[in-house]
Amino acid sequence: MDSTKEITALLQLIDDPDEDIYNTVTDKIISFGKGILPNLESLWEHTSDEAIQVRIETIIHKLHFRDLTNDLLEWKKDRPDLSKGAILIAKYHYPDLLDSTVFHELEKLRRNIWLEMNSYLTPLEQINIISSIFFNYNKQKGVELAFDNPDDYLINKALELKKGNAISNGIIYLIIGELLDIPVKAISIPRQFILAYTDMQYEILNPLGPPSEKNKFYIDPLNGQIYTHKDVENYFKRISVPPTANYFREMSNVRIIQFLLEELAKCFDNDLNRYKMNELLFLSNLLGE
Repeated sequence: MDSTKEITALLQLIDDPDEDIYNTVTDKIISFGKGILPNLESLWEHTSDEAIQVRIETIIHKLHFRDLTNDLLEWKKDRPDLSKGAILIAKYHYPDLLDSTVFHELEKLRRNIWLEMNSYLTPLEQINIISSIFFNYNKQKGVELAFDNPDDYLINKALELKKGNAISNGIIYLIIGELLDIPVKAISIPRQFILAYTDMQYEILNPLGPPSEKNKFYIDPLNGQIYTHKDVENYFKRISVPPTANYFREMSNVRIIQFLLEELAKCFDNDLNRYKMNELLFLSNLLGE
């Protein structure tokens, strides 16, 4: 965007001590959209006043957040793709992230797995190949869910650092399954992010059958470990929660991204970053099904 008199005048008011004026100026600057970013970045570089730099950074963040909000709404309307949704959430923390960077890493992983596949493999053999390539050959590590490192939740960092928690590793695993046409789905077992290998014919043949019977077995996205129905039953007993049907139904892509936002928000539950927590929860509510 070319520097116009209006933009120049607005930028000169960023340091106004009157909060009402500053807020009005901020809203007007944001209304120009991404095109004003070079002006803001140039102003940041040419000022030595830290307070003004903080204000500029805040405005830049608000610009990115407005665009992210619009992009997520569009994503939800347009047959939500899990990889695109995960990339959008990563852009909350890394707004300059290129989609192609993530897609390139996913394609490398998909190709390495595809080369080992054939049409005669059993479901268990298919999953063993995916897990072996992902966790052994690719050296992907799983870390426990915690709220002290947001990068553990983000698909770009999980791929770059070869380290993710159950959610980020699980999302990558789900994307690879979809790319290879292997029916791996996420299910909403309490306090976990667990994947299931599903029988795609089950609901057609057994429309009134229990959802748990659709799942042949379960996969831990932290390390690829396989769990049986008995293992899952024992887990429900251990946490004293009745295993109702809803826990075994597959999560939609929208719900997966919503869950990612809810858990990522917990990383910012402190006075300094609570605005980030509120923004992420706002995005989660925006996707509410």
